[in-house]
Amino acid sequence: MTRVVLAEDGVLLREGLAGLLDRFGLPVVAAVGDATALVEAVREHTPDLVVTDIRMPPTLTDDGLRAALELRRARPGLPVVALSQYVERSYAAALLDSDGGRGVGYLLKDRVADVEEFVEVLRGVAAGGTIIDPTVVRQLLQRPPEDPVARLSAREREVLSSMATGLSNAAIARALFVSEAAVGKHVGNILAKLGLPPDDDSNRRVLAVLAYLRGSNRQP
Repeated sequence: MTRVVLAEDGVLLREGLAGLLDRFGLPVVAAVGDATALVEAVREHTPDLVVTDIRMPPTLTDDGLRAALELRRARPGLPVVALSQYVERSYAAALLDSDGGRGVGYLLKDRVADVEEFVEVLRGVAAGGTIIDPTVVRQLLQRPPEDPVARLSAREREVLSSMATGLSNAAIARALFVSEAAVGKHVGNILAKLGLPPDDDSNRRVLAVLAYLRGSNRQP
């Protein structure tokens, strides 16, 4: 059973999420409304997963994110899902830079509306997966012409976007209505064009792709 500490300053959303997670077998052992209380709750309850809003008291800037990063430094491997009202690529990058990028998720709050998908994301991150909101991935894919990503075909870019959000080859094949063998060929081409080594570990593959995209994004 995955025990959750939830941090969200909006009372209605916090209570709604707590009830939702409990119903889906993810018991919330503490639900708090500010970053200081989040750190204290994690130290007290040692949860299996932290779900936190990024903008929280006391400063209503990135207190939730900074608290999550502090907790992952103190307890390496602690899975964290951060929720944001809007796309901020630097937040996703900060999470990916923590503890090797494993066991992290960055989602827009709008995604919470799809309950089953949201719960699956939480379970995936709790299991050590890396899941970044597709909207963030799409922004990262907007590369300058000299970037290797620009050399990908339209279909390869679709496959890359799906890879970066954690989908398996079989899931990508279903989403794009192509064969799994075709997806495997696209993946091989993508990794070759990006200069990334192939790897059978799907989570390492996601991390490699995201690391490339994040690194490329820092170029002028």
